[in-house]
Amino acid sequence: MENLAPALDAPVDYGVTAEVRAPQNLYALKDKDTFIVADEFGDIAGQGDGLFHNDTRILSFYRMTLGGRPMSLLSAAVAHDNVFFTCNGTNQALPYPGERMGPPGVLHIERKRFLWGERLFERVRFVNYSRDTVLLPMALEFDADFRDMFEVRGSHRAKRGVKGPPHVDGRRVAYSYIGLDGVERASFITFSDAPYRLSAHKAEFMFSLHAEGETELYIEIGVIDGHTPSRERFRDAAARARWDMRSRRRHGARLNSSGRLFNEWLGKSRSDLALLTTKMDTGPYPYAGIPWFSTAFGRDAIITAWQILWFEPSLAKGVLRYLAAHQAQERSAFRDSAPGKIMHETRKGEMPAMGEVPFGRYYGGVDTTPLFVALADAYQKRTGDDKLIDELWPALVGAMHWIENDGDSDGDGLIDYARGQDSGLSNQGWKDSEDSVFHTDGRYPSGPIALVEVQGYAFAAYRGMARLAERRSENAQATIWKQKAADLREKVEALFWMEERGFYGIAVDGQGQLCRPLSSNPGHLLFCGLPTPERARKVTDQLLSSPFNSGWGLRTLATGEARFNPISYHNGSVWPHDSALCVMGLSRYGERDGVVKLTADMFETASRMGMRLPELFCGFPRSPGEPPVAYPVACLPQAWAAGSVFMLLQACLGISVDANRGEIELVDPRLPIGIDRLRVERFRVGDETVDLTFERQGDKISVHADGGVPLTIRSKPSWD
Repeated sequence: MENLAPALDAPVDYGVTAEVRAPQNLYALKDKDTFIVADEFGDIAGQGDGLFHNDTRILSFYRMTLGGRPMSLLSAAVAHDNVFFTCNGTNQALPYPGERMGPPGVLHIERKRFLWGERLFERVRFVNYSRDTVLLPMALEFDADFRDMFEVRGSHRAKRGVKGPPHVDGRRVAYSYIGLDGVERASFITFSDAPYRLSAHKAEFMFSLHAEGETELYIEIGVIDGHTPSRERFRDAAARARWDMRSRRRHGARLNSSGRLFNEWLGKSRSDLALLTTKMDTGPYPYAGIPWFSTAFGRDAIITAWQILWFEPSLAKGVLRYLAAHQAQERSAFRDSAPGKIMHETRKGEMPAMGEVPFGRYYGGVDTTPLFVALADAYQKRTGDDKLIDELWPALVGAMHWIENDGDSDGDGLIDYARGQDSGLSNQGWKDSEDSVFHTDGRYPSGPIALVEVQGYAFAAYRGMARLAERRSENAQATIWKQKAADLREKVEALFWMEERGFYGIAVDGQGQLCRPLSSNPGHLLFCGLPTPERARKVTDQLLSSPFNSGWGLRTLATGEARFNPISYHNGSVWPHDSALCVMGLSRYGERDGVVKLTADMFETASRMGMRLPELFCGFPRSPGEPPVAYPVACLPQAWAAGSVFMLLQACLGISVDANRGEIELVDPRLPIGIDRLRVERFRVGDETVDLTFERQGDKISVHADGGVPLTIRSKPSWD
């Protein structure tokens, strides 16, 4: 994903008398193409936060005050199922008539909100716990700037559309904006009670609460002018939102362990995936992350679907069908597209529609196309679903045509990239910040650039298509793809391997020179099964060493390398999905103790971050008694970060499924540290269902299968 810092402009001043608060923790909710990010008070400050719909900010400022002051915060949290945000607070001293001040701490204030039908529902409840009547002057301030997501993230525009005058009507304020694309966008704020004073940016109420009395205010905000908010509407929509979330979480096998906190991590991760997954015409699709990437990304969705494929394959089916439907059919330097290429990203805002940025539908990802093919192969093996492969076959063949032709721009047999125009991404692998590929002296390489992990993905794509072609009795083409896989393996071993360092370089540049810094990228080669066991062992030893292993997870760049910075986006930080792919690669080549230890490290990271792994965090070494250091603008939740726990667990269990043979295979199964028992229930293999129980018995793990699926347990993996 492109790395742009969020805008840090100050919010518009509406003459507010409340004291200024520094930005604190942010909390996110999502429904389809609408999401909200607000602070622990439930307020929106007008920086990177807001209520967004279709990549446009429809609520840019939102603040509640009591007597001109913020409430005192008691607690704030998003529910475990990600449906509700709840903030609890109490009052500061309140101004009374005659210059008197009422006592603080006598009111309980609860702000509860959720999204449903791409609409924000909020209830503000006031309870008076004193024995006296309390007069409560309460105000809500608000605005809608209709800024495109790229503006919010820091892009500057020479010209914008026209914002219409706000329309104030009793208990409703309406904002409108006509963009340069000619599309009219609207935002409506409606209250259950008519304020005693309502202006374009402020609603003022005066509540009188009798002793031990309470009152409620309901608010709805959205792009459609709906009904008047009420308790009944709030309760009905809340029930629907909760039911919908429960139904999304029920897909796939059920995982339950003997560890309460480990179960909480599993549950929260599953809730995050359910929150980010959007129902498309082609099936479920995980949006990448909130706030910057709440849209369909190709690479992120493929890896997320792969992370949970072993126990929940329906997400992969939705991802494959969506990406096939959006496969490039034409050439465009602006969009970095060519026939057969798989989409990197899509956006719905004004700036993409006007061509100010290329991301309306953008194809500038060199790895998405081979990953698409490799996932299709992994999906078929997991499910036996030849019908979907038949449906996707033209798209898969088209993707292979891109890999074999446009994907190798200089004809050297390696998959490479060079952006079509300066408006696109300069680096087009998963580490797509401008400084993520370099030589050991810090120089940036000239293009086209061939990344090491992309060759692994292409290797997996060639082998996968060969296997699928054999199932379709296209044996001649299968032989060609097998040979191309073998040729690519030979090139990678010859061009990327650094014998003196016992590791692979990160990339080969346009001059044929190897970029030699030690990065986490070769861990993805292990995931794809390209290296020989001997070289994989050397890579494993390096990844488990202290320059890579921070104690919380694997750094993207080893300490001591040029441009190493533990606070950087890609050059020394820790990305959970990257660590999980590397761990799965270690497991594929038979490493067991390191896999279990790294899983424990990631679990301890999650336990110190609210049982949620963020998009990334800083790569500082672990210090006794100190938590991991957060990256300041990381997305949270992030789909492939949430999915990481499931790939880590798969690596520990050593579990794989071949639905074509109707078998489950386990290679030297282990349990995470501290977990003595794990149940995998309703685990489907073809038409059969099995319940698996893993139990620690001394130094061994026993496995019991309750169902009609054959179970094979081996002590060592097979290679190639």
